[in-house]
Amino acid sequence: LRMLTLLSRSFVTPARLGGIRCFSDIGSRFEAAQVKLNTFTEDPGNAAKLKIYGLFKQANVGSCNIPKPGGFNFVAKAKYDVWKGLGDMTQDQAKEEYIAFVAELAGSEEPAPAAAPAGTVAGLDVTTEAGVLTIRLNRPEKFNALTWEMYTGIADSLIAYAEDPSVKVAVLTGTGKWYCAGNDLSNFTKNMPAGGPQEMALNGKNVLNHFCDAMIKFPKPLIAAVNGPAIGIPVTTLGLCDLVYCTDNATFKTPFVSLGQSPEGCSSFIFPRTFGFAKANEMLLTERQITAQEACDGGLVTRIFSEDSFRDEVDKVVKHMASLPPQSMRISKGLIRHELNEKLLEVNARECEVLRERWVSDECMTAIMNFMNRKK
Repeated sequence: LRMLTLLSRSFVTPARLGGIRCFSDIGSRFEAAQVKLNTFTEDPGNAAKLKIYGLFKQANVGSCNIPKPGGFNFVAKAKYDVWKGLGDMTQDQAKEEYIAFVAELAGSEEPAPAAAPAGTVAGLDVTTEAGVLTIRLNRPEKFNALTWEMYTGIADSLIAYAEDPSVKVAVLTGTGKWYCAGNDLSNFTKNMPAGGPQEMALNGKNVLNHFCDAMIKFPKPLIAAVNGPAIGIPVTTLGLCDLVYCTDNATFKTPFVSLGQSPEGCSSFIFPRTFGFAKANEMLLTERQITAQEACDGGLVTRIFSEDSFRDEVDKVVKHMASLPPQSMRISKGLIRHELNEKLLEVNARECEVLRERWVSDECMTAIMNFMNRKK
């Protein structure tokens, strides 16, 4: 907290007070507040630091007694304005205000509530380190296929860390040779609820809607590190990420029609605007699998790295982003996606409702059962 520390050091030393230390109750509490201020680990922001400056000067000097700085000395002018704005406030009043304000800031430094325990979800590893939230699909024996619980765990993690200041960027990736094989189709065949297929379809709709909404609303940079082949929803939701990096052996396929289903992840809206309608239709309607290079050329993928260097290259990008000013990144993302996000939420809701209808159709149920039987 360099700026805050420098600001405090400039005004709380005994030399600045002329060697005089006050041992009255208010004086000791004022000094204790100064000590407390220097223990803060989070930057309270420029407005708060200016208020601290003004109150400190008023408490030790009294009303502002310096000439107004020139118009182009913006920092000095801001300090002058905040001190001058305190008018005839007495020094003791300024000390009390200072003490109360530091106490208020200290309250905001209390630890944030613990994040949702998504790390306990089978098949999902959620970690944070050095400003990076990593959500890793960890079912290599199932090609990282998604269970309903994994969908919810990913969404809850994004929501939990959306406002956590310790996290600046999030990464989605897979374990092993695959990024993700899409839906685990046992979602539709195991543990059928009491309400039968209709209840199962409604539950699935709600889970999927929650999952995609969390990706759309996540306010920080969201990076997909596609470490291998991807099928279905891990392909369609790439358009909800801000950056997409993939290995040179990654492939992308969306086999919705053959399973009696329909597009999701906002792909019905994003893919035609990314690839153009003809190429998007080839992916979504004919189920043609595309290569990493085709995905990159079409604008779905940011950059391709060799399989051997993939993790190192992605780590370089992620570490660089985690070192950048977080509010600037957040504001920039907000501007880029401002006009788009409301539309994406609308599209997601519509796609999820259509899927709910498809999941209870004879066509879809027959297609899924035929697929499961072929796997046996």
